[in-house]
Amino acid sequence: MEVQNSDLEQLYAGTFRSIESGMIMTGKVISKKSDAIVVDIGYKSEGFIPIDDFTQEELDELKEGSDIEVLVSSIRDSEGTITLSKSRAKILKTQKMLQQSFDEGAIIEGKIVERTKGGFFVDVAGVKAFLPGSHYDVRPLRAADDVVGQQCRFKVLKLNNKLNNVIVSRRAVIEEEKKKKKTQTLSNIKEGVVVKGAVKNVTDYGVFIDLGEIDGLLHISDISWGRINHPTDYFNVGDEVEVLVLKYDQDSEKVTLGYKQKKSDPWLDIETRYTEGKLVTGKVVGITDYGAFIELEEGVEGLVHVSELDWSARPGHPSKYLEIGDSVDVAVLKIENNQRRISLGIKQLKPKPWELVAERYAVGQKVSGKVRTITDFGVFVGMPEGIDALIHISDIFWTKHIKHPSEVFKLRQKVEAVVLSLEPEKKRMLLGVKQLKPDPWTTEIPQRFKIGSDVSCKVLRVSEYGLFVEIEDSVEGLVYASEIIKNAEEDYVEGSIVQARIIKLDFEQRKIGLSMVATSDSRRRDESPDKANEETTDE
Repeated sequence: MEVQNSDLEQLYAGTFRSIESGMIMTGKVISKKSDAIVVDIGYKSEGFIPIDDFTQEELDELKEGSDIEVLVSSIRDSEGTITLSKSRAKILKTQKMLQQSFDEGAIIEGKIVERTKGGFFVDVAGVKAFLPGSHYDVRPLRAADDVVGQQCRFKVLKLNNKLNNVIVSRRAVIEEEKKKKKTQTLSNIKEGVVVKGAVKNVTDYGVFIDLGEIDGLLHISDISWGRINHPTDYFNVGDEVEVLVLKYDQDSEKVTLGYKQKKSDPWLDIETRYTEGKLVTGKVVGITDYGAFIELEEGVEGLVHVSELDWSARPGHPSKYLEIGDSVDVAVLKIENNQRRISLGIKQLKPKPWELVAERYAVGQKVSGKVRTITDFGVFVGMPEGIDALIHISDIFWTKHIKHPSEVFKLRQKVEAVVLSLEPEKKRMLLGVKQLKPDPWTTEIPQRFKIGSDVSCKVLRVSEYGLFVEIEDSVEGLVYASEIIKNAEEDYVEGSIVQARIIKLDFEQRKIGLSMVATSDSRRRDESPDKANEETTDE
């Protein structure tokens, strides 16, 4: 019988776990009593956790059959009782976790629960730890109140056995992750490799791209094969981009990036797509004083020089013909591949103005235009076809001589004239204003003025040849120097009124000669007493 009892004890001993005070183990809740929670920990006796070891919230969530981690506080086999503690189990487990984090640099999790002087309090599995404000992030913290309530990862910086002085750092976790990420990034960076990154900053000279805890510079000249006004035309902060590593300096960790290099240079085979004389369509992307830049395709631009905008000898500013964004047809004039230049023309798509002039005008036809240029020898009149026609100074008046055409004409003045000659092949067109009226030298002047006629004259100018005068407000004549009564330079000035007699008429040369002496002699004879006596004797 004694043998049987011994065997039974051995059987029971093999059934239950070996339990000692201070052990942490997992049990199962059997029941909830008013003063304790009954827990089965696999021992011959059930364990009891005092009810005050729980918060009310924990008691409300606790269910029969739930697993619970406890610490064996005491074993009284004689009384058949085992005292357990949930809170002490949690503290010891947390202490072990904190110690491991401190010793090994392992990462723990906690919740920032309160802001305090110089930092924050963090709840780490029931233990209150201190997070200095400077250890929240690698960058200065701006909105401290927004931090409370965050669940974060930390490293333990300082720890004592009583867990009443635990200091943690979130910054240490971030720095370690950045270091690992940077190491991984650098291992993948090689010249010629395409990498991904995020736009970190955009400047006037380029774009900084975060490749993974290391920044690369994408210079503005490496963004596009074509024209670029500013990097913001292509990128904004936060954009995810793929770029090509152009150069990597391991010593300085300087990375130079390229974006346009992901595509082949469009100028390499430019002559296969564009030939001289070809008509193409492009978009106006730039206007300057000397011309307009036309984008033919991405990375390929050509220049329409101001002289190629219009057939006019003096075309206006390019902005009068084109606007940024316009779609325009152009002719390829010249390709300079080595200098990456294409010369374009727009006027080549229009009829040549002198061809139009030859079709539209004939000698003797009346025309109109605006004065564009005034010179010493005449004025140039702009015609609707874009050409300039000349009115020579000699074709302004039939009977008057002027010193300068500006005495008659002003810039942009509208003028009516007659076509005198037309030579399109020499790009010449002559106009006349005086031809709008009949030539007075053919009828009016011969009928109005005779040799021996006395006329009133206004001095126009004084010269060594005599006095140039205007005869009765209609035609010019010359009082010969030998026919002036007194020294003209002293006695006669411009505007003076003199009396003279016509002594010469040359209608072919269009000249009238005058004499003041003849008029004076006649007057003296009329007033002489001898002449009166002669008349009396004759009677």
